[in-house]
Amino acid sequence: LVRNDHLHFICRDQKLRIESTGTAWTSSYAEGQEIVVPLKNGEGGYVADEKTLDMLEAEGRVVARYLDLNPNGSRRDIAGISNARGNVVGLMPHPEHAVETLTGPTTDGLGFFTSILKGLVEA
Repeated sequence: LVRNDHLHFICRDQKLRIESTGTAWTSSYAEGQEIVVPLKNGEGGYVADEKTLDMLEAEGRVVARYLDLNPNGSRRDIAGISNARGNVVGLMPHPEHAVETLTGPTTDGLGFFTSILKGLVEA
C-alpha cells in the first residue's frame, strides 16, 4: 500500500463489489454483490506490477473492488486480495465498522465475520 494518489486522508462510506466468494472471509457473500463499508485511510493505494495484477486476476484472488469512484488510486480498483489458500484477505476498507446499524452506515461488513465463523464451525 502507498499514500493515496491525491495525498489526503479519506473518511467516507465506500461502495464495493465482492469479486470472489471462495475465501474464508467472503463465503457469506454472493459473487458480484455490492456492499457499503466505511473507508478511512491516507495510505490505501494498492500497487503491483502488471504481471502480479494479471496473476491475481487469473487466480481469482481479487476479492473486492471499489465501485463508482476509486478513492485512493488503487490499481484496477482493487480494494482487497487474498493469499493463494484463501484463508488470508487483505482489505483496505473497514468492514468492522459496518456490522451494526447503531454505529455503521450498513451491516454489509458483517459477512466478512460470519464467513470466518462459519468456516471455523465447519472445520
